[in-house]
Amino acid sequence: QVQLVESGGGLVQAGGSLRLSCVASGLDISTYSAAWFRQIPGKEREFVADISRSGASTYYADSMRGRFTISRDNAKNTVFLQMNSLKPEDTAVYHCGIRRRLVGNYDYWGQGTQVTVSA
Repeated sequence: QVQLVESGGGLVQAGGSLRLSCVASGLDISTYSAAWFRQIPGKEREFVADISRSGASTYYADSMRGRFTISRDNAKNTVFLQMNSLKPEDTAVYHCGIRRRLVGNYDYWGQGTQVTVSA
């Protein structure tokens, strides 16, 4: 059974940092590209960042570039999101997703981890 489990969320003050983890089980994550998205209740899921299978290539949404860093450790079947200089508008549930294809729908999603940034 394939599972993605996110962790590392919590409550932090504006300007603070958090490191999210997404651990995969039931598959070899090195054969999947990975991404982080976030969602606020009542709004569509928003792209945050993605990373290639090897980790050599990354891409960020404009509002996160320079503050967030996506990385991965394929030996640990884990994808990370380091978030610095957090703002109240970063408050959301953060989900990781993985896919075999270069484009299109994601094959698997985690349940998400809540990040709350206080002013």
